[in-house]
Amino acid sequence: EVQLVESGGGSVEAGGSLTLSCSASSYTYSTYCMGWFHQAPGKERERFAGISRDGSSRYADSVKGRCTVSKDNAKYTLYLQMNTLTQEDTGKYYCATTNDIRAVPRGRCLGDFDNFDYWSKGTQVTVDS
Repeated sequence: EVQLVESGGGSVEAGGSLTLSCSASSYTYSTYCMGWFHQAPGKERERFAGISRDGSSRYADSVKGRCTVSKDNAKYTLYLQMNTLTQEDTGKYYCATTNDIRAVPRGRCLGDFDNFDYWSKGTQVTVDS
């Protein structure tokens, strides 16, 4: 059962930009806490961006300054915009949401919370040199 559906991705030139969308249903969308994850080839999946209930966001150092996550509650959609892509950004990208009430506090959502309920299948992004 597909819970979250991503669009975007594909091949991007180094230095280019990327926009991903993550569409949810009214059931799988979360106003509590949502995140974007990256899995580089041969590595574990890691969260690099998160957005909390009040719209606050937090980014991993690897993408800070060149990444923006946003959401549209009316459209049940989460967005990711990344600029100045490098080959290190190559990999599979996932979005995830949770309706776990423990993720409501901003600090928790943007901190070490890791109990996401719903996941996308992932979309491949390849940054070409």
